[in-house]
Amino acid sequence: MAVDTARDGTTGGGSASDEAVTPHKSAHPDTRSDTRPEARTATHSTRCTCGDCPHGARAGHRNALADFRRRRDELADGGGLPAALAHSPGASRQWVSDELTRAARTVADRGREEGAFRMASMWRRTVISVWAVVGALLLGQLLTAIAAGWSVARTATLIAAFVAAGLVSLAAYLHRARGGALAPLIGEDNRLSTSRTVAAAWICLAVYDVLVLALELAARSGRAERKELLTGLELSQGAGLLTVLALSCAIAVFVRRTVTVRVQQQRLQKVRADRPRAADLLTDDAGRGSFCDVQYVLISGVAVVFAAVRLGRQPDQLPDLPWSLALLVVVSAATYLAGKYAEGGRPVVLSVVRAREIGDLHAPIRTGDDIEIRGAGFVPPGADEPDRLARMVVRVGAVHVPVPLIPVTGGFANPADSTLTVPVPVEVEPGRVEVQVVTAAGVETNRYPIDVAD
Repeated sequence: MAVDTARDGTTGGGSASDEAVTPHKSAHPDTRSDTRPEARTATHSTRCTCGDCPHGARAGHRNALADFRRRRDELADGGGLPAALAHSPGASRQWVSDELTRAARTVADRGREEGAFRMASMWRRTVISVWAVVGALLLGQLLTAIAAGWSVARTATLIAAFVAAGLVSLAAYLHRARGGALAPLIGEDNRLSTSRTVAAAWICLAVYDVLVLALELAARSGRAERKELLTGLELSQGAGLLTVLALSCAIAVFVRRTVTVRVQQQRLQKVRADRPRAADLLTDDAGRGSFCDVQYVLISGVAVVFAAVRLGRQPDQLPDLPWSLALLVVVSAATYLAGKYAEGGRPVVLSVVRAREIGDLHAPIRTGDDIEIRGAGFVPPGADEPDRLARMVVRVGAVHVPVPLIPVTGGFANPADSTLTVPVPVEVEPGRVEVQVVTAAGVETNRYPIDVAD
């Protein structure tokens, strides 16, 4: 297989789980930056870490992350520092931060490669899942028809399932580079959207039901039978379903608009994810479980299952969703919407003090000293990865100071969500200057004045 064909992940012919079984022509791990033709002739396992072969992207990301953690813990324990920097704590800290920043960018590049490959292979999984549901429906119809007999409704149900699955498969193939059939559910931050997923579930149910009724209507020959089917489409039969469908679609549109406006107004910090995950439906951007999202998905999922059961029992009409269940979905949707509107907030600097080591004398802030910035919201949700932490900047007067990465075993002591430590550069003129933090999401805090002494 040619490397250029396999790189984009769309024509590789395998899924993200096809790992460590098939050799590919690609670059050797020791020659990952070598682009010569002779360097691409080595045949090796799909566990390669060169980054050229998409089948090795997962292993490459895993190995790069392990190397980064090992290096971080080594530097946190004081090992690996050049002897020439041992006399200067400031120079040592800057060197450590630069080393970790370079390693973090390598990890981020490998993570994006893995995410792109997973996105390109996701369409096959969605197609397999859809046809697995169709197969389960076919098996269920055959088993239940043994006692009850075959009917026109069963035929219409299966034909509608095959037509819907075919359309979904076609859409998945056409959008295979963007996640297949899940492409409309992925938000601008590259995460699965809870509101879009819930709305899509109700839309799929409604479209499938109308398709079944249309096929039944085409198969009926008697005027009374056709009239009975048309009666099943009256508003009195599907008022609850239509109410919930309209509400879920309106919430999906409103949430997108709300998030966009709040991000533009710097009242909400959004950091793009490497790839969408199923857990995005139940968690916030930081990966923590979200009460608003969980209750909305659970209640809406139960209501969709109830409507699907009613459709299976009465395929000749729209599911008669009880108003009590529809009202429960409305309350759940209102809770979700209120939670989305209340989340986030602009980062704020509350105070700036001189960072004093144990044993140091009390003194005013001078150039070269470390200052500790105290506040809230410095690390946006989802921005706790090292490469994003390294993007944080503090503006001291007219000078931009990158926030140094200070490692500790298992993580970083700096930066943190509520405190930042940066040196005052020598380029800052003595006098009153303003301090402002720029987060990884590009949001600026308020300006806080400090006095720099001579």
